[in-house]
Amino acid sequence: MEKHQCEEFDNTDTPAANWSDWMAALSDDLSLSDLSVPGTHDSLSMFGGSRLQCQSLPLERQYEAGIRFVDVRCKLRDGEFFIYHVNTFQQADFRSVLDTTFAFLDRHPREAVLMRVKEEYAFFGSSGFTERFKRYLDQEGQGRTWHFEAIPTLGQARGKIVILEEIESEKLGIPYEHLNVGDRWKVLSQTNKWANVEAHLEAAVSGDRKKMYLTFCSGNGLFTTPEKLARFINTCLYQYLKSRSDPTIRWGVVIMDFPGAELIRMIKDSNART
Repeated sequence: MEKHQCEEFDNTDTPAANWSDWMAALSDDLSLSDLSVPGTHDSLSMFGGSRLQCQSLPLERQYEAGIRFVDVRCKLRDGEFFIYHVNTFQQADFRSVLDTTFAFLDRHPREAVLMRVKEEYAFFGSSGFTERFKRYLDQEGQGRTWHFEAIPTLGQARGKIVILEEIESEKLGIPYEHLNVGDRWKVLSQTNKWANVEAHLEAAVSGDRKKMYLTFCSGNGLFTTPEKLARFINTCLYQYLKSRSDPTIRWGVVIMDFPGAELIRMIKDSNART
């Protein structure tokens, strides 16, 4: 993969800017559903070749770059969660994800991280996944996760991981099915994909402020890869955000592959400051 770093796209391993404390300037009273949040799709997928790689920044560097939503795909193996993209091990486990995230929050206690936790290849899933997840929250979480159904305010979430979960049997976080999610990841046409992204962003602007909107700009397909699509979609997104005159628009959670520093800045800066 040829390395390239620009305003909207970055597939290097060092972010062009550091925004470790951008949430600190926001009001405690804001609901997380009221925020514009830059995020990454398949946040730890760095291995498996061009068909699978979605990110180039290690998790800690993503947080430093301003990312506040991460997408973590786990498989239960030998009593532990290991991070996978499809059937490819991503050389990480869930314990290290939690350790890295809590270490960042220790250094930046006025930040919060939204974390989607999903069982990868759930149709081959393990019956012990839910119970092991509960133990992670109880033991490693130690009161530093928001694992309730209600969407918290930023004040309630500061210093915590806010869990977004897709577990049917129990409520261990904000249920994913309660969110308004735009995720057409199977891509035949880049222009059609962008049309879907734009429509969902517009829905987030005008939609219910009590509902959290997640727009996935990512995708894959027979004629593209995550990187190729990101080069196109991130450029469209950058130009679209730049064209909007209102500086304080609620975009919801905007989830990207290989996001550039200026694109992250534009999303985070659309939040109203105190």
